[in-house]
Amino acid sequence: MVFQKPNPFAMTVYRNVAYGLKLNGYRGNKDEKVEQALRSAALWDEVKDKLHQSALDLSGGQQQRLCIARSIATEPDVLLMDEPCSAIDPVATRKIEELMAELKKKYTIALVTHNLQQAKRVADKTAFLYVDTAENGRTGFLVEFGDTSQLFEQPKEKQTQEYLAGEFS
Repeated sequence: MVFQKPNPFAMTVYRNVAYGLKLNGYRGNKDEKVEQALRSAALWDEVKDKLHQSALDLSGGQQQRLCIARSIATEPDVLLMDEPCSAIDPVATRKIEELMAELKKKYTIALVTHNLQQAKRVADKTAFLYVDTAENGRTGFLVEFGDTSQLFEQPKEKQTQEYLAGEFS
């Protein structure tokens, strides 16, 4: 899981990435696995000489990519990302989005974002969820799901159409 705000552990870059491996009793070559995860997170070149320095010294975008490296080091089936770009600058956001494009070749990524433009750029499939407490007290219900291009260009459901047209407050 990659959270909205980068959450590196108060330990070295290396130990952050190796943490899940340790928890899962990984018996292989940790050095290779850490490097592989950092390369996959497009961070290796920036931190290869800082592996034994505090992860808290990295920039916000680097910390977020470190958290992604930590998440993929154990090779999960699904990578959950909750607003992974909301707390970082536009340059770091672009790097994370490029990274997601690469990672989705190997992992299923479930991304939560309120950024419609980001959803258009990175998602293959999109689910539109809505909160309707005024009318019937329902919260977080699924309105529509489908191919991203179809959902944004020709939404089927009235609520999706109205939201995308900016008619909801």
